[in-house]
Amino acid sequence: MFEKSFITDCEGPLTLNDNAFELCAYFIENGGELFKILSLYDDYLVDEVKKDNYKAGNTLKLILPFFVVENLKNEDLINFSQEHIYVVNDSKFLLKYLQNAMNTYIVSTSYGQYIEAVSNFMEFPFKNTYYTNVDMDELNLNDGEILKITEFKKQILENPKNYELFDDIFFNEIPKMGIYKNIKNIDVMGGEGKKLAIDDIIANDNIDINEILYIGDSITDVEPLRFAREHNGVSIAFNGNDYPLKEAQIAIVSPSAIATAVIANIYAKNDKKTVLSFINDYNNSDDVKKLFEDYKIDLQINEEFFRIFKNIKYPLIKIVDADNFDDILKESIEMRNRIRGEDVGGLG
Repeated sequence: MFEKSFITDCEGPLTLNDNAFELCAYFIENGGELFKILSLYDDYLVDEVKKDNYKAGNTLKLILPFFVVENLKNEDLINFSQEHIYVVNDSKFLLKYLQNAMNTYIVSTSYGQYIEAVSNFMEFPFKNTYYTNVDMDELNLNDGEILKITEFKKQILENPKNYELFDDIFFNEIPKMGIYKNIKNIDVMGGEGKKLAIDDIIANDNIDINEILYIGDSITDVEPLRFAREHNGVSIAFNGNDYPLKEAQIAIVSPSAIATAVIANIYAKNDKKTVLSFINDYNNSDDVKKLFEDYKIDLQINEEFFRIFKNIKYPLIKIVDADNFDDILKESIEMRNRIRGEDVGGLG
């Protein structure tokens, strides 16, 4: 075991997917639009209503009855996930390096079927992952309920901002159905769930509470980023939207995970203070190659960084503050949408 732990979200920092959105778009007619509407509703319940016992990322529970209408089973999720993995450049390189540098974990809101597929693809130990555990084979609707869910879908698509209607559907009507007893017990790995995963990692690794690096990109990463920052760990928003940028101390905007590897390399061998010093020097240096030599960046990381950024501008790596927040957010959203597409990039 190492003295420090690197904990990363999956979709965003490692992969370009939004697996749940892609499942909806592929298997459900107008499913992509349905997912986007429910994702905004999910953000509303978390950010504005602050609904009790509701976690960011619960869209993954809200969408399940609509999957059942299409008769989706575990095998469907597994096969689709295996065939549709799109990675951030150099994320496999990053994970390979990390496994010899820090205790490394993936903590993701995504379904376990997708995370297992990604783990296999990345040659990363599945046992070092946390995810939303859903058994599609256990979820069933009777004929009458299928008709009701089909009608609910039509109503949602026709009334995309009628949140009173949504409240009635998801917190009154669906709880009357037999499927609800299974859905209510699903523990979505988002928001507070991710923070609890960090607690588990700290306890299992027997490390100091401040010896963690957490990196995320969306609303489901708010609580773990806040936890890392408040406990003097390293907190990073990678191509993040406004939610993680409000919580993270550090922002990375990059088409490649090699930028993350640079920060991870420095943190693995030094401490948070050295990471922050490097970032300040990086933004004031006219010779980044010499700066990498001064900070003794791993040779492979060094070579890969300058190979990727030979003919394009270096990635943004900055400490976030009130003065630069808007500029960073603009660049971050542009990169997010460019490499993940606007449909996925626009999700909370």
